[in-house]
Amino acid sequence: MNHSKRRKVLFIGIPAGALVLAVVAISLRQKSDPKATYHEAAVEQGVFVESIVATGTVSPENRLVIKSPVAGRIERILVKEGQKVWKGQVLAWVSTTERAALLDSARAESPEELAQWEKFYKPTPIYAPINGMIILRSFEPGQSFNASDGILVMSDRLTIKAQVDETSIAKVNLGQRAEIILDAYPRNTLKGKAVHRGFDAKTVNNVTSYIVDVLPEESPETMLSGMTANVKFILNEIPDAVTIPNESLSSVDGRACVRIKESDPPEKTPCVTVKAGGSNETRTVILEGLKAGQTLWVQDLKPLEAKGSLLPRNPFSPMGGGRSRH
Repeated sequence: MNHSKRRKVLFIGIPAGALVLAVVAISLRQKSDPKATYHEAAVEQGVFVESIVATGTVSPENRLVIKSPVAGRIERILVKEGQKVWKGQVLAWVSTTERAALLDSARAESPEELAQWEKFYKPTPIYAPINGMIILRSFEPGQSFNASDGILVMSDRLTIKAQVDETSIAKVNLGQRAEIILDAYPRNTLKGKAVHRGFDAKTVNNVTSYIVDVLPEESPETMLSGMTANVKFILNEIPDAVTIPNESLSSVDGRACVRIKESDPPEKTPCVTVKAGGSNETRTVILEGLKAGQTLWVQDLKPLEAKGSLLPRNPFSPMGGGRSRH
């Protein structure tokens, strides 16, 4: 069987999120191995969520570096990192180089002299240009700076920039529902939606992807810029679907099939043709050929004899095909 024929079969209802698992399982079970071991898998019925999974990074939608209009010295900074601010709010007070020199000279004279100069020579305020959050404070009171130095950095809101494979980008639309799980807080799931889809591709190791901005409904204080996140784009929900684990799906003569547990031992059980529908990262919908309550034989994955490889490489991956077990 050539690779193009496999592609035609496997991509029916199997998004990128589940493709690798399905292909590995199919490649390993093209022929029954009498020495292979098997385990059981259940055919289940219930709510099925078809999705695409991508990794991403928490980033500000707009990142602004706040600079002073004049060089000088920091007198006061009124905000701290993580603080929310509004447009027009005073963030800091600074002295020009001339004012700082005059105040230092007056301070050496007397408290009265200093108070007089502070009354008549006011410091310069630095305002917030937009509503947002302070994400970096680079200077402290008493430090000198140049006009080119960024005193503060702020962002308007945090989004997750998800990298979606080119084979799945057509399925992600603006407004698409998504679930976000931060690696730092794996037990917390945030709801969000896609708000922007990039037009410029990024290719790494021959894998082409596009950036999709996902805006969470709520941005908890624990979500910080630079964190890694897993994003699940919800494509479809089927309330009463018959599903099987992805690894239980095999291919014979270009047709999707499974081994149904009966009286025969697993290595002698024929692979019965089924009609597969959509898939997510763990399960595949079966449209015809199975019913809930049945049990399947699933061949256990074993290391290949080839050096330097524990599992066969996905023959349909942009990285190129590898050895598969037949």
